Amino acid sequence: MGMNKVLNNENLIEMLKKDSVVVMPTDTIYGIVGNALNVSVVNRIYNIRKRSPEKPCIILIGDISELKKFSIIIKDEQKTAIKKYWSFDSTQNKFVPVSIIFECPDETLSYLHRGTKTLAFRLPAEQAFRDLLLKTGPLIAPSANLEGLPPAQNIYEAKKYFGNAVDLYIDGGTIGNKASKIIKLRKDGSVSILRK
Repeated sequence: MGMNKVLNNENLIEMLKKDSVVVMPTDTIYGIVGNALNVSVVNRIYNIRKRSPEKPCIILIGDISELKKFSIIIKDEQKTAIKKYWSFDSTQNKFVPVSIIFECPDETLSYLHRGTKTLAFRLPAEQAFRDLLLKTGPLIAPSANLEGLPPAQNIYEAKKYFGNAVDLYIDGGTIGNKASKIIKLRKDGSVSILRK
């Protein structure tokens, strides 16, 4: 099943809009995804994954303007770094997926930042994926595995981990990619690399 076919799946979009929890291919590896703005969906994903409660998850967004939904206002000093990591110039044939950590002191979002007062976001390079995210809204997207175990590389491995605990499995074949690079972007525009 081609990635575009995966992403143009109306059933997938409807289910994500209705706050279902879905295992699907992301722009990196299989993720267990759901509505990042719904507290109960986020908590359900933590429970299904047995994820350590103090670890925040990466959130996938369809456009930079979506950051406003998380009380993140981009400072001028940060724009150059964001452009460097998230502008997809078609002359490059291989994009390295980069998740950017921003400061997020908003207490109403503590169910996402888990007391770290930071949130990590990724804008996928693939236009079809960004279009999907603009339809569904931002998605929390930790890797599809139980805490401490290797990420599922296909639907069979994911089903072994989660069984009937998730609402939908979307098969994108076998994916052996790596997780994204993670950088921290401070308000002054300085960057540190946390995961290569």
